[in-house]
Amino acid sequence: MEHTYWQKQTSEKPLFPDIAWSKPEMRSLAGKLAIVGGNKLGFAGVAEAYGTSLEAGVGEVRVLMPDALKSSIPKAFGEALFAPSNPSGSLAKDSLNELRALGEWADAVLLIGDAGRNSETAVVYEQFIQQYDGLLTLTRDSIDLMKNNPSLLAERPNTLLVASFAQVQKLFQGVYYPKIMTFSMQLTQAVEALHKFTITYPVTLATLHNDTLLVAHEGEVVTTKWEKPMAIWRGTTATKAACYWLWNKEKPLEAVSASLIS
Repeated sequence: MEHTYWQKQTSEKPLFPDIAWSKPEMRSLAGKLAIVGGNKLGFAGVAEAYGTSLEAGVGEVRVLMPDALKSSIPKAFGEALFAPSNPSGSLAKDSLNELRALGEWADAVLLIGDAGRNSETAVVYEQFIQQYDGLLTLTRDSIDLMKNNPSLLAERPNTLLVASFAQVQKLFQGVYYPKIMTFSMQLTQAVEALHKFTITYPVTLATLHNDTLLVAHEGEVVTTKWEKPMAIWRGTTATKAACYWLWNKEKPLEAVSASLIS
């Protein structure tokens, strides 16, 4: 049976070529992206996201990290900002003002991960997300930090989760959604589950299952064959998606899908 809500694309046959063509050519029109992440043990995801977003063509990029990293960041890193860190080397509760100020400056915020599994940082993220109403992308362990309040992500408009399949499982369980996601389920079943979930909730989901990247929003699902799982785990996929969405604010499904094969 053909599902009217399911579209498939390949690199040879993109579904939304106009999205790629409509990328702003002037940096002054290409938007402002804020990237948040890192802890004293690492900032690889932050650094990669910074480079990826500039390469994609975002107009301005600013990065916010805990000040425990201050001595580790190369001077060539560009617009690096630092906020107070806790003893674990992650963002402390006193960093919330810097985070809010960055959100006011930016057209979109990317929580890239490497955030550390710190309960204080989780509260900072939660409070920021509750008050920020702009475009918000979460990926990697920034999603895990919200495990105690999954409904905040599911119920928030203008939210993109570039998540592992296990994280999607936990999100479904966390909001008591009556469908169990299993690694053994067929692609058709996974598509149907995301179709129904995103009818119920306004969040946009992107996840990998059976060598296929699924993107779902408002009940519509786009699938793309995917052979680059490391791009997801390193945060590159989420960064490109956040950039394309920044340029197509009203079209998250189309923007994210186009970013996958650009």
